[in-house]
Amino acid sequence: MLVIGLTGGIGSGKSEVSRLFSELGVPIVDVDVISHQLTAKGQSTLQAIANQFGTIVLNKDGSLNRERLREIVFNNTEARYALEAIMHPAIYEEAMIELNRNKAIPYQILVVPLLFESTRYQKLINHSLVIDCDSATQIDRASKRDGSSKSQIEKIIAAQIPRETRNQLADDIIPNNGSLDDLKEKVIQLNDKYRNTCAVTQSTS
Repeated sequence: MLVIGLTGGIGSGKSEVSRLFSELGVPIVDVDVISHQLTAKGQSTLQAIANQFGTIVLNKDGSLNRERLREIVFNNTEARYALEAIMHPAIYEEAMIELNRNKAIPYQILVVPLLFESTRYQKLINHSLVIDCDSATQIDRASKRDGSSKSQIEKIIAAQIPRETRNQLADDIIPNNGSLDDLKEKVIQLNDKYRNTCAVTQSTS
């Protein structure tokens, strides 16, 4: 079974590409989605976060105040490490469960925003796919999606692996500065490529 590691900078269009692959019948395992599931109201991971940072990171209804938590950890290395110690093992364990659940299919996609920064996840993939766009497009998309300021988004971009380095490490790149129709066509072409790769591998094994 082929596991494609999908990554890209903030606002590059990872979620949209994942959706297009999903529409073609490809299973998607997204660590951001897993993170949100693990920190939903009533989850033990959310309780661990509240124990670490206090009820200040909770909304009145007991759900996670993601903006407040982001403010706490973004400029505080010790706090970020503490959060990562809670979240990373739990997310990885759930990602492994989901990947193993999909073993019967030709290939699946593992979405990891910081794929090249994490040797743990790199060991799980056979092939990497980067969704790429220029920084101006990243800022525009992320600000419209999250309501974040330009300076906040620029800090996030600066904290991620440089765009040039990410592209150099990629096995495949989808440029995403154009229309949705263009993006869809590129996804269809790669889906055909990956399925053909799986078919050839199976026929020679």
